Amino acid sequence: MALSIEEIRRYDRQILLPEFGLQGQEKLKQARVLVIGCGGLGSPILLYLAAAGVGTLGIVEDDTIATSNLQRQVLYTSDKVGMSKLTEAEKRLQALNPFVEIIKYELRLSANNALNIIKDYDIVIDGTDNFPTRYLVNDACVLLNKPFVYGAIHRFEGQVALFNYKGSATYRDLFPTPPPPEQAPNCAEAGVLGVLPGIIGSMQALEAIKAITEIGEPLAGKLLMLDTLSMQSRTLKIPKIPDAPAIEKLIDYEAFCGVSLAPAYEDSEITYEQYLDLLAKPHGKSAIQLIDVREKHEFDIYNIGGELMPLSELEKHIPKISTDKTVVVHCQSGIRSRRAIELLKTKYGYTNLLNFAGGINAISDTL
Repeated sequence: MALSIEEIRRYDRQILLPEFGLQGQEKLKQARVLVIGCGGLGSPILLYLAAAGVGTLGIVEDDTIATSNLQRQVLYTSDKVGMSKLTEAEKRLQALNPFVEIIKYELRLSANNALNIIKDYDIVIDGTDNFPTRYLVNDACVLLNKPFVYGAIHRFEGQVALFNYKGSATYRDLFPTPPPPEQAPNCAEAGVLGVLPGIIGSMQALEAIKAITEIGEPLAGKLLMLDTLSMQSRTLKIPKIPDAPAIEKLIDYEAFCGVSLAPAYEDSEITYEQYLDLLAKPHGKSAIQLIDVREKHEFDIYNIGGELMPLSELEKHIPKISTDKTVVVHCQSGIRSRRAIELLKTKYGYTNLLNFAGGINAISDTL
């Protein structure tokens, strides 16, 4: 796969690097990289890998562009809100570098399709923000013997690592078991400084390039942790767990991480429009209790008038929660309110609960 004159001109600045050279550029051209998600982390990952000249980029994504994405998902512009992320990402990347082949998978990665997709790639980069997908990607990469670049962001902090690279530690060596769901908020719940995914995603792209071209010292068996408020970083070694159970097949990762919905809960969803319909009924306002389980600082920024009962201290408010009215629970994205409902149902026997599907994020365009 020799480089054309146009490609040599395009990549001239990195070909000039003696550690990289023409050989490194040819390795990039031959490489097939799969990126899971083209959101906050996926945007810089894809932009820099395409610009660098990776020959084939596979992208897994099933979401559409929302206004709240634009603060950090730099692949997209305001006029593309509501459109397919995957379609718009392909257009942007092809405009950036027409020499890169883009393969699209407009779906959610699952235990049913992961092995079939990942088998065709040399390295996988996870750009998502949830534990079920991380365990799924890790296990599929272990089964297929593929390296996996990990990145995670939370508020002002980020992490990067390279797993399963030439026998190095895997994600399960770092996290043998998932944390409780309430201790694992995503960006929609906890917030994130917009430049942070740009920094961490760029580091993930760099780790992929180092692994592909075999230059430098990859973060194999190491975890880089960065605090952007202090700009302090540290690197920890990740030892392999001796006698760890072998991964033999893919499993139900949402159940494994404790985020599956029980059948009874699925029937308890309510949209904002349905909530308004309930309010419009005779005596509707007096028959409904609206509870906001976000934290006070979130409530102070914006609220829709509910009673503030943060999930972190919900049990203190049990005497205030009605058993006679229809109780509608909401948060920012629908995740914490789900946990609140599960707690109230299983521990306290409430049967009169409804959850705002998608939380404030889903209803903000309607307000």
